[in-house]
Amino acid sequence: MNTFKMVCPCLLGVEGLVGNELREMGAECVEPQNGRVLFEGDASILARANLCSRYSERVLVLMGSFRATSFEELFQGVKKLPWENWIGKKDKFPVKGSSLNSKLFSVPDCQSIIKKAIVERLKLHYHVPWFEETGAVYQVQFLLMKDQVSVMIDTSGAGLHKRGYRANSVTAPIKETLAAAMVNLSRVRPDAHFIDPFCGSGTILIEAATYAMNIAPGLQRHFSAEGWNHVPSSVWKQERERAHALIRSDSKFEGFGYDIDGAAVSLALENAKKAGVIAHIHAQKRPLSEFRPDAPYGVVVCNPPYGERLLDTREAREIYTEMGKLFLPVHGWNYTIISPDESFEEFFGRPADKRRKLYNGMLKCQVFQYFKSTSSHSFQKGSRE
Repeated sequence: MNTFKMVCPCLLGVEGLVGNELREMGAECVEPQNGRVLFEGDASILARANLCSRYSERVLVLMGSFRATSFEELFQGVKKLPWENWIGKKDKFPVKGSSLNSKLFSVPDCQSIIKKAIVERLKLHYHVPWFEETGAVYQVQFLLMKDQVSVMIDTSGAGLHKRGYRANSVTAPIKETLAAAMVNLSRVRPDAHFIDPFCGSGTILIEAATYAMNIAPGLQRHFSAEGWNHVPSSVWKQERERAHALIRSDSKFEGFGYDIDGAAVSLALENAKKAGVIAHIHAQKRPLSEFRPDAPYGVVVCNPPYGERLLDTREAREIYTEMGKLFLPVHGWNYTIISPDESFEEFFGRPADKRRKLYNGMLKCQVFQYFKSTSSHSFQKGSRE
């Protein structure tokens, strides 16, 4: 099969994780950039990335990149690209995109110019005066960044964070791709004793279970490229079989979720069932105050409520203080917590052993990790009460 260039857009801060997983999948020329990862591969890698990427937002075929500061340059640059290699004469090819810090700042005008350029290119190839666009969908996407144009075709359809198990959710759920990144950073093992004391609709729990069991996140959904002639159905069948074969069905992972909202707990169990991991998930209504690190080892990953999300800042900080008293530095236990509050560590009562900047949508957050079993480091001021 032919090799071609692709790109995976991703949340800021997880580019390294995306790059590592693409290399493990067999992708070539992997190049993490700001908010995306470039790579090369064939149709099998295209299908594999869609099915198996935990941290990417989608998989795009990169048609080309060039500089454009005028509509004529944009038109000619797009027209030079080999659209006929992908788009058939009956296929749909809508255009959407964005422009940042570029002279060509009008997105509707750019859409129109790009669409016209593709049409003119395909007219010359198929020798037809117009296109009915009744076939498979080839969603064209463009990005103008500092006058540099990237033009792509989306192979995923719905974003890859839509795994298929979360039809319903509670208020302000964490994105699946971000939850998966936190699970990876916490180094969850196949036999993990895993706890989320603010489980909500169960996203972090489920992402931890599928990670520990090596269940590909895209096995329950379909992708735009499954309707394309250029990616044979045999490739999708083969890649799904490969993904199924890699599942660790003997995993001893146990996930425990707690929440003060009984409806959220019920939803978490319902979503775990849809995800196929209900046998490994336990959830119940329980306040944070009942948390105890009383097993030989444990992994805690959580997204506590915070001011800009559900509670006012004062209430959120009271929770951070309570967490600091309960999340003790015990041997065999580690804690991974995400928060946008720059004062989190002060209210928690201990500086993190490791920090990492991630984005929850457009909200800049820090992931605070605690894994040392001694509390020798502490703020001189102590935690605020």
